[in-house]
Amino acid sequence: MSKTRLEAFSDGVLAIIITIMVLELKIPHGTDFAALKPLLPIFLSYVLSFIYLGIYWNNHHHLLQATRQINGKILWANLHLLFWLSLVPFATGWMGENHFAPLPTALYGVVLLGAGIAYQLLQRRIIQHHGSDNVLAEAVGKDWKGKLSLGFYMAGIPLAFVNQWIADAFYIAVAAMWLIPDRRIESKMSG
Repeated sequence: MSKTRLEAFSDGVLAIIITIMVLELKIPHGTDFAALKPLLPIFLSYVLSFIYLGIYWNNHHHLLQATRQINGKILWANLHLLFWLSLVPFATGWMGENHFAPLPTALYGVVLLGAGIAYQLLQRRIIQHHGSDNVLAEAVGKDWKGKLSLGFYMAGIPLAFVNQWIADAFYIAVAAMWLIPDRRIESKMSG
């Protein structure tokens, strides 16, 4: 099967997710900086989630560039990823509206963990479909960055109930780690 519909659908879903998130940002009723202060947690959670969605979009693009064709398992794995990413606006809004309170912060971590696991599964399905000697398998290797990310999410979830700022630091650390684009796939495809 061709991958073009999968790419177009995924790009469309991610665009809608980002649109939903930005529409949740409410316009303040005042004209001074004091009117912006209550919106700060909402804006910060939006920025973090926007960065995450950008990271997923970028890495998803590279992942599909290394994919020659797809099958039903890849389609379902991709839908699984999109499911978790579609929950980002809800988790973002709840965390921001409640000033990074423990339960919303933990739920945000659960959504990030779900998306991370789903991305790993999608990656595995593509590698299985193309064989372990393909460009993607070579580029991904042991994927320490992906495994470390999942570990940070798993640590952040219970830490949200102890100190939500430490949990947020784990989530921010993962985003920072992935902000530098993952060049493993790109370098293998051009080399």
